Amino acid sequence: MSIDEPRPLTLRDVSEASGVSEMTVSRVLRNRGDVSDATREKVLEAAKALGYVPNKIAGALASQRVNLVAVVIPSLRNMVFPEVMSGISSVLEQTDLQPVVGVTDYLPEKEERVLYEMLSWRPSGVIIAGLEHSDASKAMLRSSGIPVVEIMDTDGTPIDCAVGISHRRAGREMARAILKQGYRNIGFMGTKMPLDHRARKRFEGFTEALAKEGVEVIDQEFYSGGSALAKGREMTRAMLKREPELDFLYYSNDMIAAGGLLELLDQGIDIPGRIGLAGFNGVELLDGLPRAIATMDACRTEIGTKAAQIIAQRVEEPDSPIEKVVELTPRITYGDTLKRR
Repeated sequence: MSIDEPRPLTLRDVSEASGVSEMTVSRVLRNRGDVSDATREKVLEAAKALGYVPNKIAGALASQRVNLVAVVIPSLRNMVFPEVMSGISSVLEQTDLQPVVGVTDYLPEKEERVLYEMLSWRPSGVIIAGLEHSDASKAMLRSSGIPVVEIMDTDGTPIDCAVGISHRRAGREMARAILKQGYRNIGFMGTKMPLDHRARKRFEGFTEALAKEGVEVIDQEFYSGGSALAKGREMTRAMLKREPELDFLYYSNDMIAAGGLLELLDQGIDIPGRIGLAGFNGVELLDGLPRAIATMDACRTEIGTKAAQIIAQRVEEPDSPIEKVVELTPRITYGDTLKRR
């Protein structure tokens, strides 16, 4: 282990931080023994602040590690993550490592619970979506003493390593492409962005690039559940009713963009002459639509592949040099919904 690599925390660390004996700490963390509520609270607070996670395999293995890689993602319903998992699996199946998946539903408190349980089994590494985590989750990851790769995003400082794209850059590039084609009256539709940090960053980059050219988003709407196709239609219909002069609609993902496309076609609107539209993710499932949606590839499979390669290399050669931040480059596909001069 290198001098800069964090060591796994022990009961002694929690004992010293809480001011009680290791035996008492053990009783509290195993929820056993007669311990006062005040002492129990003191121990639990110290453990959470340190990021300590009990070792469920203590004494069972000489290495104190199992050949599992914890993969923590926000959703299995989002079509983005199966492709990421495909990339991860394609690499790990060539090793002794196996991925085990936990789902957070974009909820920080659920991410804490998933991490706590997964880390208690002492996996060989962690691959986790996003760079934004609660203080408790960050503490657990930093204190785990194993390789951690945060994926999908490079707009921030990783705990250990990061593989993804710059979502702010992606938003800026899409804005420039839209403006280059002469569109100026732009509406935005997307997910509830306090929970979706990557969508928020794309929107920030998008509006920043528009502002540099003196253009503002003239209407915006957000949703937080239900059928993406149906929501896309519903939001598009409502927005065009409010702002009939709109000439471009930018969606935070391809699924709601597909709903928007179907609504525009039903209304007989000329695409992309009268109104253009674009999404994000490059979802292949939508290839059969009446029009190919302008979009941007999020490099999903490549992200999963590279993240798994980093974990496998760190497990095999702990002291080998590794690239801490791998930023991939998404590409715009103009399709049939964004004019090209």
